[in-house]
Amino acid sequence: MEIITIRLKTYREEATTTEQAIIDFVLAHPQDVSRMTIYALSEATFTSPSSIIRLCKRLGFSGFKGFSKALLYELAVRDSYKAKEISDVERTDALSDVIHKVTHKNMLSLEETGDLLDESIVDRCLDLMMKADRLVLFGIGASLIVAKDAQLKFTRINKMAYVNEDWHTQLLMAKNMNPRDLAIVISYSGQTDEMVTCLDEVKRNGARAISITKFGHSPIADKSDLQLYVAANEYSFRSGAMSSRIAQLNLVDILYTAYVNKEYEQSLEILEKTQIRKGTNEDGFNQINNREKKSPYDET
Repeated sequence: MEIITIRLKTYREEATTTEQAIIDFVLAHPQDVSRMTIYALSEATFTSPSSIIRLCKRLGFSGFKGFSKALLYELAVRDSYKAKEISDVERTDALSDVIHKVTHKNMLSLEETGDLLDESIVDRCLDLMMKADRLVLFGIGASLIVAKDAQLKFTRINKMAYVNEDWHTQLLMAKNMNPRDLAIVISYSGQTDEMVTCLDEVKRNGARAISITKFGHSPIADKSDLQLYVAANEYSFRSGAMSSRIAQLNLVDILYTAYVNKEYEQSLEILEKTQIRKGTNEDGFNQINNREKKSPYDET
């Protein structure tokens, strides 16, 4: 079940003034709201029950009852470390403070991203991946690192995955996709112009697409067939992806592990075959056996 406070914080940027008033009250008084009726909440926020219901539906719930259930769930299972407010790294912070803050932020991002995942959506993503002839990955900057990690993992189990460091080449790959291919587009903001352009070409060719973005509406998420989200909790001063990159890599690990689990016996056989052991070069030849004499500097 998704963490409702993440949805509220992320959606607030595009919410109406009335919705912002409701969101601010819920975030400030979650315990009180969990015990309120929709009429009590509307009275406390000087809004109407219909406005609250509209907000609930825009957040993906069927109504106020589902919203309240999610809020109660979050309050019940939230660990003590997740409840602490951790401020941004500041210039005056000692090294120990930096270590604690960055580590906590990454842990929080992993926990919240896990709670954001909808199992039914993940299962549908796996189904598309298993049926696709090719996985074509898209990402630039820090997201490219995540895409390359996914490429290595899936190629290892003989699920051909492709990515290129040059975005113009990525665009050519998008233009050459067909309905039997599957695109996985990675962009934390969900607004990267180059990725939007590639995704437009993917859809023009009739191929399906999975997006990995922060939670909320974005051009990339809205254009994709299925959406996977990471928590939106980067430091405000970030010059590059930090906790979001960790969360994206974790999401790739989840997809890879779940994929292997669905093809367990076959995957184990392929993994054994593709394991590159010590002493084996990229061409698959045993270097040690080809030597006439072992070097004394070789590890034993």
